Amino acid sequence: MTEKLLGPLSKRPWTERWSTRLLGAALSSAAYLLCLPWDLRDHPASPGSPTEATPVTVLGVTALAVLLLLLAAYFGHRDALAWPLLLVAVPPAALMYVSFHTHPESPESPESPGVPGWPWQLIWAFSTLVIAAGVLVATSVGRRFREDSEESLDGLVFAHQRV
Repeated sequence: MTEKLLGPLSKRPWTERWSTRLLGAALSSAAYLLCLPWDLRDHPASPGSPTEATPVTVLGVTALAVLLLLLAAYFGHRDALAWPLLLVAVPPAALMYVSFHTHPESPESPESPGVPGWPWQLIWAFSTLVIAAGVLVATSVGRRFREDSEESLDGLVFAHQRV
C-alpha cells in the first residue's frame, strides 16, 4: 500500500497518475478557498472609521503555507520536477487572480485620502512569486527522499553525497 501512495507516479497506470494529479490540484484549490477570504481588499474596520482592517489573517496564511508546502513535498517525492509547480502553485495563483480581478478597484489609503493603495497586480505578482518559490523549495526537499532517481541529472547534481 505504501508503494501505491509513495511510489513514483511514472510507474503507475495513466488513470491513477492523472487522477492523483487532479486530486492534488483540487486540494491546493480547496486549501486556498478554505484559508483565505474571497475578497482580499482592505475594508474599513467599522462603518465610517478612518482605519482599515484586512480580511486576511495570520492563521489563514500560515495554514495555507503549511498545506501547500506539504502538497509540494509530496508531489516532489512522487512526480517529475515541473508537476508540483503546476499542481500546487498554479491553482492558488489563478484563484487569487480571479479574486483580485472581480474586485479591481483599490481602496483609498486612510493616511492620504484620494490616493489609491497598492495596485492589485503588484500584490498578485509578488504573492505568486512567493508561492512558486516555496513550492520549488519544498519540491526539491521531497525529491531528496526518493529511493530511486529516474532522471539522469540527479546523479550529476548529487554526486558529492554518494561518495
